[in-house]
Amino acid sequence: MGFELLESLRAAVVSQADAADGIDEVIANSGVLVDDLTLGSLINDVGREVRGLGALEPWAAHPGVTDILVNGTREVWIDDDSGLHLADYRFPDEASVRRLATRLAAAAGRRLDDAAPWVDARLPNGIRLHAVLHPLARSGTTISLRLPATTPFTLADLEQRRMFDASMRRRLLTLVTAGVPLLLSGGTGTGKTTLLAALLAAVPVGERIVIAEDSAELNIAHPHVVYLEGRPANVEGAGAVTLRDLVRQSLRMRPDRLIVGEVRGAEVLDLLNALNTGHSGGAATVHANSAADALVRLELLALQAGLSREAAQTAIATAFRTVIHIERDTQGRRRIREIADIDRDTRAVVSA
Repeated sequence: MGFELLESLRAAVVSQADAADGIDEVIANSGVLVDDLTLGSLINDVGREVRGLGALEPWAAHPGVTDILVNGTREVWIDDDSGLHLADYRFPDEASVRRLATRLAAAAGRRLDDAAPWVDARLPNGIRLHAVLHPLARSGTTISLRLPATTPFTLADLEQRRMFDASMRRRLLTLVTAGVPLLLSGGTGTGKTTLLAALLAAVPVGERIVIAEDSAELNIAHPHVVYLEGRPANVEGAGAVTLRDLVRQSLRMRPDRLIVGEVRGAEVLDLLNALNTGHSGGAATVHANSAADALVRLELLALQAGLSREAAQTAIATAFRTVIHIERDTQGRRRIREIADIDRDTRAVVSA
């Protein structure tokens, strides 16, 4: 079929509530003869392209996939339980990648065009979207999708997936039920959010969990959870709600457990203040290469936010008790690498 006909089919599916009706009308007006099998395939393919994740839908439907990464027309990468690997698919042209990126941005209520060439947003189905348009992305429009877990994992589930063994599961359970303030560290895609969700599911049912995230990723199997999510500024540059705003508001919501999905800015001050003034049992995640580096990372964030080095080190050592560091092995499997306590005198991590 010609390009013009395919574009007409896309437009018809977008403009009509019933994809089949829209395609039938375009085919009838085109004069092209199409058998029932081909028509059914067109309805599925075109409808999927303009309403879902397009050609990426098959991977998004797979329960083990956590990330889908599109590098222009060159390649599509999939991250799952076996690690990062190349998918057997390429987009036909730059226009098709850009069309998908702009449509997904629109679905999230965000703008993506030459005047606003990147976007970081959450889709209505919970998928985290990041996209950068060509030519800022030199190799072509890039799309990064972070897929939420369809069903939250429990600690038993993660033990079965060999993130840790039975003795470590019992230890984790003891830490969370005792209300020990926890800092989870690791690189991108190591499973920090997944493990944090499983830990919070083990919080006693009589406790209230308040979660503050810049972009919602946590999904907790617990009867009393309040989710707070940040908001970017609108096109006029107004209306932004920062993670620091959310942490401050959460303190007024009677949290038994105050959770910050990922610490990466000035909100570290409010979190440290909260954990040092009676809000025990809190938890947060941070990007770091080891348990010791996690403390350094928090210290740097606190310094950037205005604390002195002495004050930052003291606040961190008294706010958190234990650091859980997660890594991925050479096969791509997620593992707890170390659980370390924080010595309040030396302000350093020690093997627990």
